[in-house]
Amino acid sequence: MVRNLNHDTFLVIRYVKRRLTVLIDIDGKHEWRDCIDVPGVRLPRGYYFGTSSVTGDLSDNHDIISLKLYQLTVERTPEEEKRDREVFLPVVDNLKLPGMEAPLEPMSGLALFLIVFFSLVAIVFAIVIGIIIYNKWQEQSRKHFY
Repeated sequence: MVRNLNHDTFLVIRYVKRRLTVLIDIDGKHEWRDCIDVPGVRLPRGYYFGTSSVTGDLSDNHDIISLKLYQLTVERTPEEEKRDREVFLPVVDNLKLPGMEAPLEPMSGLALFLIVFFSLVAIVFAIVIGIIIYNKWQEQSRKHFY
């Protein structure tokens, strides 16, 4: 979306009251469009903000021309202040990350037995059908002298 454009593209990242919002302007019209809006983001205090234009692919080249950071003053209740001080790792409430699904329950002994039993019955059935077809083929391919 942002390759080979004749104008600069802009990105705004906002974190206010546990809500992370990203807005983009890729058309060069100074009109902001929503990119993502994630509620329930809890970031710890005392970390640093960093950026990188590395894409992991040598075919892209992005330049970060400027970076402006502002600290917003937001009124907080004492309860909110206490909750924010207790955050030590970045967390998003009610977000399931890929690969973090609950593990599947192991199969019961009965289910495992039935799967093995019916698999063996199917294999034996396939072998018997194969033998019958082979015998019919051999019988038809024999030369008859009468």
